[in-house]
Amino acid sequence: MNVSSVWLVLKLLIVLICAVGGYFIATQVSVLSTYAWAEWIGALAGTIFALLVLAFEKVIKRVPLKIILGGTSGLILGLFVARLIGSSFTSLQNPTVQVSIYVILSCIFGYIGMVLGSFKFAELMAGVPWFGKSWNKPESPKILDTSVIIDGRIADVAEAGFIEGPLIVPEFVLQELQHIADSQDPLRKAKGRRGLEILKRLQDLNTVEVRIDRQNTSDTLGVDTKLVALAERVNGKILTNDYNLAKVAELHGIQVLNMHRLAHAMRPQVLPGETLRLQILKEGREEGQGIAYLEDGTMVVVENASRYLGKEVEAAVTSVLQTPGGRMIFTTLKNVDGGRAS
Repeated sequence: MNVSSVWLVLKLLIVLICAVGGYFIATQVSVLSTYAWAEWIGALAGTIFALLVLAFEKVIKRVPLKIILGGTSGLILGLFVARLIGSSFTSLQNPTVQVSIYVILSCIFGYIGMVLGSFKFAELMAGVPWFGKSWNKPESPKILDTSVIIDGRIADVAEAGFIEGPLIVPEFVLQELQHIADSQDPLRKAKGRRGLEILKRLQDLNTVEVRIDRQNTSDTLGVDTKLVALAERVNGKILTNDYNLAKVAELHGIQVLNMHRLAHAMRPQVLPGETLRLQILKEGREEGQGIAYLEDGTMVVVENASRYLGKEVEAAVTSVLQTPGGRMIFTTLKNVDGGRAS
């Protein structure tokens, strides 16, 4: 029996216990015992309570441990303060007023304590030697999908030390890569083999930890659904270049790291008036235009440079245009003398 089956059995057992408990509690409450079907109403109430607890479990999984510990500690301290203040009202003759005051104080100080504990617990622990240092250590796992592995840039980013936390490769992603590598299509085969080589390169790095997640998942689920479920289970982030997967993950509240966005953010910025040294590779659409490219692939249009095809020129940036397909830079030749560019 795998881990998923064990958890399913435990959840069913909790529902059963709560339903049976609600059944017997209803028989002991004098107000309810006079009504027909009271026991079954109690069983239904117990089942609903169990389902609410199981639903609350998903929320708890996504809350950082420091917030849970801090909120719980603050709640206990707030209830203790409410108890101390409430004891000063024991001289009141009306017990209903005493209970009402205590409930109000418990709600107010319990809430204040929970909020303060949730936000200030990490600051408090940061001042404790050793514990505070390990408490703030980032341990957010990153889950790799097939597209980002085949892309290959993740290896360069990891080698440069910009990736923290373990990298998780699900077993079904590994199987998908192997299936692509065994394809009869030469292009797909090359992509699959490249992905496997990138994984081997990641495993050989000392800067990151690579884990293979072998937990069994239903074969009827799609790869994207499995990735989202895994990210929810380990409270991790998804590394992908897949637009559709990114949107699905964001709808589930999962943080997505996209290599295309990273590459876009890391492109060199140019300003009007800046001088670029370019090699004219081809002619442009308009008469006299020459086309060059920056190292990141950005296209540069150079006016009156078609006659310098295959040569290097110096060009001054006049404007930068952002299009849906990417960025275009427009320039004019600089230091042109006697029909030749310097």
